[in-house]
Amino acid sequence: MIDLAAPLKGMIVTTLCCYVTFAGAQELPEDPDVLLDMLAAEAEPAEAGRLAQEVLERWSHSGSAAMDLLLRRGEDAMRAEDWPRAVAHLTALTDSAPDFAEGWATRAEAFFLMEEYGAALADIEQTLILQPRHFEALSGLGLILERLGEERAALAALREAQSIYPAQENIGEAVERLEVQTGGRTL
Repeated sequence: MIDLAAPLKGMIVTTLCCYVTFAGAQELPEDPDVLLDMLAAEAEPAEAGRLAQEVLERWSHSGSAAMDLLLRRGEDAMRAEDWPRAVAHLTALTDSAPDFAEGWATRAEAFFLMEEYGAALADIEQTLILQPRHFEALSGLGLILERLGEERAALAALREAQSIYPAQENIGEAVERLEVQTGGRTL
């Protein structure tokens, strides 16, 4: 005789485990500013990483399906290292949605990867006008300024990024290195 109750018991246990897992998980607020406040206070790197990803996810939605599609196409072109196509999609995005910070931030990244630092800096500036706590834009600003030999300005940008996302990978090392280089810290 086949025991039909065994698979049913397994489904019930699985359903209950999923319910308990989801019910016990902390539901995150929708507001990216609240998430950024949480991110600044979170010392645990794994949880901070999760919060940072949530912020980036929320920032990646413009409110327009067409604009979101342009962003995805630009990101896809960047993954394929097709920089001209990426810049074309992202320029169409920034032209069509000039108040969408993530369009500017992503195009800044494309310009950075093309080593067009002037264009990248201009897009980072626009990103920070629209979203002053954009930790990735601030980190990128720090990297570019350091490459251009502007260590003090790079340090200031990285310190600002660190104040927003203290657990960001490699940022503490970069801040320490620049502090030593600029005399902001001694060994």
